[in-house]
Amino acid sequence: MHLRVIHRTLYRYAGQARESFNEARLRPLEGEGQRCLDFALRLSPATEPRAYADFYGNTVHYFEITPPHEELLIEAESLVATAPAAARPPVPAVPAEHLEAAPEREMLAEFYHASHYVPLEVELWREALDVLADGRGDLWGDVRRLGSHLHRTFAYRPNTTGVNTRATDALRQRMGVCQDFAHVHLGLCRSLGIPARYVSGYFLNTTRRTDEIEASHAWIEAWIPGHGWAGFDPTHDRPADERYVRVAVGRDYADIRPLSGSYRGAPTRELIVDVRVRPADAAAAASAA
Repeated sequence: MHLRVIHRTLYRYAGQARESFNEARLRPLEGEGQRCLDFALRLSPATEPRAYADFYGNTVHYFEITPPHEELLIEAESLVATAPAAARPPVPAVPAEHLEAAPEREMLAEFYHASHYVPLEVELWREALDVLADGRGDLWGDVRRLGSHLHRTFAYRPNTTGVNTRATDALRQRMGVCQDFAHVHLGLCRSLGIPARYVSGYFLNTTRRTDEIEASHAWIEAWIPGHGWAGFDPTHDRPADERYVRVAVGRDYADIRPLSGSYRGAPTRELIVDVRVRPADAAAAASAA
């Protein structure tokens, strides 16, 4: 499948801003079932961004706007080819005890320990044990059972949590948005010793209503010995497939913020974010490839 993604962010200030330094994690990742065929980052006021790869392999564009300005527009446009689920290697059934002997275990330590948004407190462990009360199965099966449990028992409620809400807070409220579903799912997996990481990106919602607002999406990936990272979306209760575009990975949201930065001057008066994910026509995909 070929998907075109447009992610537009507009900051309007209550006066003039200056000495603005920003980082953007908006370019889709390469590999693991997807290819970024084309990417453009447009900035206004105009400036030339530079890029580097962070610790987790995400592309980070950074740029500075020194002169005074009253608006900042950041628009990323991507064309991505994603492989269908049938063309991807199936996730094998691996017993949980095989994790102890996996040669990658030491390299994955940060993905089964606590992180900023995922403190491994006792309530997460108890919730995971309750979900798997009838016994542990294979690792991927356990990951899916934990994610399906969140889908059934948590309510998707925008504006009930914030960008700083941690997994334990969302667990107590039992509601939130995709970021919260992902953080809680990470906590449940890690509390049982399953390495898991946060994924930010986009999802092609084929049942989207005309007036429904689109946004960035979040889900998790768990490490399965002999396979690698396998993605599951607790918000929609499904494994990640060709409808998903991976942009960045990390321990939690703190590692993959799409936009971050600082500036001097007037406070932000308005923030407008517009995301559009659409199938790309064959001609556009062919010319980009």
